[in-house]
Amino acid sequence: MLADTPITAQAGRLDPEVQWPWTARYALLDFIAYELPRWRDYPGRPERTSETALTDHLCDHLNSAARTSDGWSRVQFRTEVPDDTTPSRHIDLAPKPCGAVLVIEGRRHTQFDMLLPIECKRLPTPRETNRDEREYVVTAIGTRGGIQRFKFGFHGAKHCLGAMIAYVQDQTFAHWIEQVNCWIVALSADPGSEWRLSDCLRPISNDVDAGLCTLRSDHRREGHKELELRHMWIKMN
Repeated sequence: MLADTPITAQAGRLDPEVQWPWTARYALLDFIAYELPRWRDYPGRPERTSETALTDHLCDHLNSAARTSDGWSRVQFRTEVPDDTTPSRHIDLAPKPCGAVLVIEGRRHTQFDMLLPIECKRLPTPRETNRDEREYVVTAIGTRGGIQRFKFGFHGAKHCLGAMIAYVQDQTFAHWIEQVNCWIVALSADPGSEWRLSDCLRPISNDVDAGLCTLRSDHRREGHKELELRHMWIKMN
């Protein structure tokens, strides 16, 4: 019976410190990219199309995968995490330490610290009232654009590495690379614009069989650290 089970109280327990190399965040992004097709193809995964539901289910999968992996059991994934610079804003998906203090480049990261911020978007942007089709990049009104939030320090201002996940629900990767970069080129052509051609995405890999494309973009940010974004696009249909 439960009442007969001895309970041991632990107070002030200290988590062990684990030293990680500076490349650990890149390896973590590789882990996420590896798991994206496995999450999409997981038997019994609920058929959802909304960004919130997809990200929530992806978070569930990543936590399960991390627990049973060889190297990532010290990481947990959370959704809607308050930004560590502007807490009123929320990060779609964020990995954090779990059961250990992770030391990266001399900085200690506890279970309360975000290892890197991840923004999630659908491609194409849903055709709804007050939605901008360019939302992966920017919005004409407000700051809902994915790259926009990172570039201008609304998300992840303390971080020099972030990521974006795109749930590609229509068209090809080639179509969206051209379209996203066309939007950025048009923004950079506006007089006085802070957008640059250097903000454009550059392909890293395209796994046709897995339906996964990875890209990179680099962004100068006034008053903030320069930022590298890794883009992981998963074909959903």
